[in-house]
Amino acid sequence: ATFPRLAERLSHGGQQLSGGEQQMLSIGRALMTNPRLLILDEATEGLAPLIVAEIWRVIEQIRQTGIATLIVDRDYRKVLAHTELAVVMEKGQIVRQGASGALLAQPQALEALLGV
Repeated sequence: ATFPRLAERLSHGGQQLSGGEQQMLSIGRALMTNPRLLILDEATEGLAPLIVAEIWRVIEQIRQTGIATLIVDRDYRKVLAHTELAVVMEKGQIVRQGASGALLAQPQALEALLGV
């Protein structure tokens, strides 16, 4: 139900799924274990814009169920829009942290750190 697109692909083998569909399958499989924490590392990397939007929609649904999420992604705006707290690391060191809304309100500081 979370990924209706996968229902259309039930008769296909995993090797016949697109990159976005494979990512959906990975997230779905992880959710079936009833996790308390879901770690998503570059979950939208290299995916088509429509699939990216779908992944972020599902991330929001996951958060609303109370499952904690740890999200690593290059699109800091999307990460901050879908999180409460954020930590920015550079070479393994924390260089900025705080409420996501407060960090989002200071885009120049983040862009300087992230090389955007």
